[in-house]
Amino acid sequence: MLKRLTLIAALCAGAGTAIAERMYVTDSLRLGLYHSEDTSDKPFLNLVSGTELDVLERSSSLARVRTPAGEEGWVKVAFLVPDKPSQVRVAELEAELAGLRSDAADSHGPRAAEETPDRVTRPTVGSKDANEAMHEALGRLKRENEAYEARLESYRGSLPMPWVVAALVVALVGGFGAGLWWLDALIRRRHGGFRVY
Repeated sequence: MLKRLTLIAALCAGAGTAIAERMYVTDSLRLGLYHSEDTSDKPFLNLVSGTELDVLERSSSLARVRTPAGEEGWVKVAFLVPDKPSQVRVAELEAELAGLRSDAADSHGPRAAEETPDRVTRPTVGSKDANEAMHEALGRLKRENEAYEARLESYRGSLPMPWVVAALVVALVGGFGAGLWWLDALIRRRHGGFRVY
């Protein structure tokens, strides 16, 4: 009996999810633009999500802004973000994609296919000179790299003497100071907190 009830419950749950309609939360927003910092009155303009604003001054919860049309007013700071909203970015990307598709369609036409073999087989005037110049530059850079590697190898086992001398001086001065402090603490402990030298 328990198995039958479990099976019926599972079938009902599966039927409920099959009928469900999938929905998404919208990212469109309407933000009120007010004449004064007191936002209790009615906004004179509603700004949609993605509107670009220039922030003129800011308090903890409100900002005075200017719209692209030149209208100035106050909005709530919590709704301002430095990045473009996803809705605006998607629209820009879709426009760019449409442009790229039209460019691709134009370049893959029959005329472009006829012109391509001519462009590939026809040597350019300066290509040999440019190629030789690049090979010369590459050879020069390889020689410089080998010279730098040789210099690095010659310095690999050596120590810079000014740094060694400075480290020794710091160690000696620090050791002398620590020794005096230890001696002073030892004398004070033996003589009840008094310095006796």
